[in-house]
Amino acid sequence: MVEKLQGIALQPEQLKWLLTPQDFKSCLLERIASAKQAIYIAALYLEDDEAGREVMDALLAAKAANPALDVKVLVDFHRARRGLIGHKGDSGNYLMYRRVMENHPGAFGIYGVPVKAKEFMGVLHLKGFIIDDAVIYSGASLNNVYLHQADKYRFDRYHLIENPSLALTMRTMIDSYLLADPAVSLLTQAAEEEVLPHKVDVRTFKQRLCEAQYQFEGVTRGNRVTPLVGLGSKHNALNKAVISLVESARAELFICTPYFNPPRVLVRALVKQLRNGVKIDIVVGDKTANDFFIPPEKEFNTIGALPYLYEQSLRKFAKRQQWAIDAGLLNIHLWKHDNNSYHLKGISADNCRHLITGSNLNPRAWALDLENGLLVQDETGVWQQSFAEEQAFIMRHTQRLYHYSQVDTLHHYPVPVKKIMNRIRRLKADILLRRIL
Repeated sequence: MVEKLQGIALQPEQLKWLLTPQDFKSCLLERIASAKQAIYIAALYLEDDEAGREVMDALLAAKAANPALDVKVLVDFHRARRGLIGHKGDSGNYLMYRRVMENHPGAFGIYGVPVKAKEFMGVLHLKGFIIDDAVIYSGASLNNVYLHQADKYRFDRYHLIENPSLALTMRTMIDSYLLADPAVSLLTQAAEEEVLPHKVDVRTFKQRLCEAQYQFEGVTRGNRVTPLVGLGSKHNALNKAVISLVESARAELFICTPYFNPPRVLVRALVKQLRNGVKIDIVVGDKTANDFFIPPEKEFNTIGALPYLYEQSLRKFAKRQQWAIDAGLLNIHLWKHDNNSYHLKGISADNCRHLITGSNLNPRAWALDLENGLLVQDETGVWQQSFAEEQAFIMRHTQRLYHYSQVDTLHHYPVPVKKIMNRIRRLKADILLRRIL
């Protein structure tokens, strides 16, 4: 499917790489400051911290300098209205949005998108920073750790695509399927005047989102980029493209995912390719590089068991495919760099077809969250060296797994983790958890 997929024609100079969080932040702020027509930002959240407020100030400054500038920020509705997991007394980012707009009434809209009625059932995981004719695409959200504000960072992928057709296509989809929907509301409303979306609109929003698509005048040959969007396990264009991309590989696959918990259909496709002799490199975060990892010296919270659940999923996969590891076909690389975290996603097939995405390639992304991605097809090979250099940069802080026994077992885990994991096994809750994690 992917080889015949229509896309937007892309010239060699229109695709650029931003390798580090600092590069991403600098580019984002520079583009905001120089914006002439429109700024659309879609991310899981815009945090009430130093980096988040810096981005907010940049948006306000750009709007003040150019009142005609069309500025819209979209974040997940539920995530914006709650505090951070494990942090007591934090009441949600929407309070910061309110305070800002009290001092700058009507400056621009910050919209909450309730993909599902409850956060655990699905969130806005749509990504893209669309500024005039450019798209900065990353799986990153906006806060201190994603933007490397202090001494700690969360590593992601960052690409700049300067293409007017792509930018217009992505803005149009947001306007048509998100901003125009009654389920989407402003998060900047004053408390005494706040009007929340009707429950029936939120409940039925999923049905309307499942029909979302990017519409553009496409080509089927040459170097091109195809924007993809998907929600739910049925008729999901992004999910179909992922499987087709994996199946299209003739020699090699390079896969990044922060949490190793792939859907069964993806596991089957990977195993089939291994048996076909395709070499597969998977770069996954070490459990200590997981967002939710809690160091042993700190107070434990139940959410801290997640990295260990993912690690056991990785161990199980590696054990079953040890034959491929021994044959040099399957190379699993664990990423770990000091106390930083890992958040990379994406797939490259034969270094000529590349999926840049915010999807975690797990059951939650596959069925619950609103996800998108950009499929880059490099038929002439103009970007082969650049993608290879990006992969080498990603691999700098990795260690290859030569045997599944290198992955810790339950016996090695801290006591609180053992208790939770044993309880999950007794209740047979791991099957359900794997579907929503």
